[in-house]
Amino acid sequence: MTVPASGFIMESDGSNCLPLPPDVENRIVSDLLKESESNLKEGNLHYVVSNRWFRRWQLYVGQPTEEFFSKDQSSDSPHLNVSPFNILRPGPIDNSDIIINGGDSENNELEIERFLVERRDYVLVPGEVWEKLYDWYKGGPPLPRKLISQGVTQKNFYVEVYLLCLKLIDSRDGSESTIRLSKKATISDLREKVFALKGVEQKEACIWDYFNKWKQSVLDGTSQTLEELNLQMDQHILLEVDGTTLQTGMDATQNELALVALEPSWSPLSIAGGAVMSSGHSSSYGNQGSSFSTSVSDMDDRNDVSSIVKNRGRGGLIGLQNLGNTCFMNSALQCLVHTPPFVEYFLQDYSEEINSDNPLGMHGVFALAFGELLRKLWLPGQSSIAPRAFKGNLARFAPQFSGYNQHDSQELLAFLLDGLHEDLNRVKRKPYFETKASDGRPDVEVADECWRYHKARNDSIIVDVCQGQYKSTLVCPVCRKISITFDPFMYLSLPLPSTVTRSVTVSVFYGDGSGLPMPYTVTVQRHGCTKDLTLALATACCLKSDEDLLLVEVYDHKIYRYFDNPLEFLASIKDEEYLVAFRLPKRESGRPKLEIIHRSVEKYSTDHSKGLERKLFGTPLVTYLGEEFHSGADINAAVSKILFPLRRTYSSTVSHSSKENDFVFEINDEPANCSPRSGSRSQSMDNEVKETSEKELFFQLLLTDASGVSCKPIGKDSAIKHGPLIKVFLDWTDRERKLYDVGYIEDFPPVHQTRFMKKTRQEATSLFSCLEAFLTEEPLGPDDMWYCPVCKEHGQATKKLDLWKLPEIIVFHLKRFSYRRYLKRKLDTFVDFPIHNLDLSKYVKSNDGKSYLYNLYAISNHNGGLGRGHYTAYSKLIDEKRWYHFDDSHVSPVDEEEIKTSAAYLLFYQRVEK
Repeated sequence: MTVPASGFIMESDGSNCLPLPPDVENRIVSDLLKESESNLKEGNLHYVVSNRWFRRWQLYVGQPTEEFFSKDQSSDSPHLNVSPFNILRPGPIDNSDIIINGGDSENNELEIERFLVERRDYVLVPGEVWEKLYDWYKGGPPLPRKLISQGVTQKNFYVEVYLLCLKLIDSRDGSESTIRLSKKATISDLREKVFALKGVEQKEACIWDYFNKWKQSVLDGTSQTLEELNLQMDQHILLEVDGTTLQTGMDATQNELALVALEPSWSPLSIAGGAVMSSGHSSSYGNQGSSFSTSVSDMDDRNDVSSIVKNRGRGGLIGLQNLGNTCFMNSALQCLVHTPPFVEYFLQDYSEEINSDNPLGMHGVFALAFGELLRKLWLPGQSSIAPRAFKGNLARFAPQFSGYNQHDSQELLAFLLDGLHEDLNRVKRKPYFETKASDGRPDVEVADECWRYHKARNDSIIVDVCQGQYKSTLVCPVCRKISITFDPFMYLSLPLPSTVTRSVTVSVFYGDGSGLPMPYTVTVQRHGCTKDLTLALATACCLKSDEDLLLVEVYDHKIYRYFDNPLEFLASIKDEEYLVAFRLPKRESGRPKLEIIHRSVEKYSTDHSKGLERKLFGTPLVTYLGEEFHSGADINAAVSKILFPLRRTYSSTVSHSSKENDFVFEINDEPANCSPRSGSRSQSMDNEVKETSEKELFFQLLLTDASGVSCKPIGKDSAIKHGPLIKVFLDWTDRERKLYDVGYIEDFPPVHQTRFMKKTRQEATSLFSCLEAFLTEEPLGPDDMWYCPVCKEHGQATKKLDLWKLPEIIVFHLKRFSYRRYLKRKLDTFVDFPIHNLDLSKYVKSNDGKSYLYNLYAISNHNGGLGRGHYTAYSKLIDEKRWYHFDDSHVSPVDEEEIKTSAAYLLFYQRVEK
């Protein structure tokens, strides 16, 4: 037999015999993936493959599957690398779960289900990998997609999973067909496909951009792409043959309101203040290519004629039509276009401030597009417009926002503010300044110097209105070196208190046997270390000054690891793990540790034999041995001492109020009564332990090694070899269970007991609490280590932020989304925020004589969950002093008391001048 390139073991006659072993398939695919990644170019074919099938293949060949999550998996389910020998070979490739059955009725093209997520619902494989998988498994159907480039200033490659879907209306009979092409296809490609489908000659027909079922422009045979002409997903195009048109006096929907006169779709002034040219370009800015123009002559903003113009005579009450999951964009835009300084600025002539030469900007095009959109939204007479031109420019300069997936309104806001700043930066040549260390100089001097340097390089309406300054203090944990910097900010991302800290439950045992075990739940910094956890535990459990805590992780009834390093990150501890701490005398530190692992001895019988079965159970115990221990009797005495509180005659006198049905539900992290145990009581306990141990039978103890494989029975006179750690098995029979209450070592909660707790409505918090959490000193995360110039190494420095200079417009971003690999979690905590007179004076460390009172004027809301959430906005018309709700194309008044909701995501405030 031979192994050909197809991946099958072949007989000598060339027929397929057996599939390759899984490790060989894995190696072939891995090599092809590496080769493909090194040869990316536009036009390369990739294939969409169902993640449900692909994950089975990964498990079969032994590939890690942690990075891929199917939509029916929860974040709590384990993702383990399963041995390929335990997994059956998957069947034929099956993409049926990601396609719409039946495909397209006209040309039988297969359509992929909308709103799928990569790595959750599907994966993308290069063409070469698909060919191998198809050779090995057959099936399908194949879903080829091309690699396209996006971006103007920087090209990025993307696989165009969703082709542009256009709905073709034939004016001859009103029939509707579906056309699918790449957005990189040209108008000529579109015409050729339409004419071939309808069997007409090009010279006899024309095609119209029929967005919102209105004739926008003729799509004639040019080299422009569909993307450059801002054609949108699922929009209509119209085919007219030999001058045939739809019924006059009505639109394609038979709606007589089509006869209602509409306001023109452009401003009397160009977007930069000059007269409008017939070409659609501004006379003061007519040197840009057509692909960068905002095309003000395009009727892309004509409102849907089925909606009656209600706000004629009033500006600022125009909605933005949803162009396919663009509610995130509409929400952010409505907040920006209702920002009073921006309204005043962009309604005037700002042509002199456009910076077309800034290499960090977008040639001024973005500022022009935003200005034109703002002007349209402040024109009276329409109920909604479609921001097609703006979305097209956004996709070209920020490819991450292209396509039709849902995005984050805060991420878009950050790009919009930064892009507008660079396009309107008054600084044409940026000077270079070398950063100077603070070197003990007064904060005022250093802050003013940093702001002057910043303004010398960055000077725009955005800096004037939206940028403030904060002080950042870093402290090295080793040498205590202090680094102070003053940095600008454009918005403040405030953590919700639950995202800054985490609750950790630890079961605390007395290593000297002087008390019953108890679980404690404490609150620690999410990016803290084990030292922070032990300090919080010490306070909660009233640790005495002569005691230490030994922290361990328990897994499968054995100690999985000792937390010997006090600087180990708490991020390494997962919610589902079990932590145990042992209270041990400081004076005994350094002595040999005795680790006691519990085994339950049970009888079993089969048809042929009877015997004893030993199973691990409970929480292992740890104590220190005396300085001089020689025999098994010493081990037995230590075991008897640590188990003493579990004796039924002792534990029956102790309250069981913290236990209910063998389950611990609620423990406070506040210490109850921290009065120390009296010395006489401890002395009498030691005497009682010694007295009872002499009377009792010897425990069934077995000495074992580090792996727990070998076992050697321990007798009273057994010699015990010295070492830093001695591990023993303690076998529990009915005799021991009658003497001791094993419930105290069996049932303890995990680090975070979410799955066992009833879901309750999250507590409310305030904007001030979020701001204080943002300004609280905290250790840097493991992925954000600081390089100390003195120690010459990276370390987990502590960071403290303080507000120094506040802008006229301040935006608060409430960090409702937390990320874990490819999974997200949304916090629906209600944040109470002031609408009037937000006073930030106590948080500002400088005194520049300006007012620190602010009034709310806009909110970007995120409603619903992560998968199918929806963005809306509340904005206040300053002149009317009234709030309005902007839900895409729908605009309606709303009472002020209704704007406070748990959906608030971005809060926009304006300074109240003195």
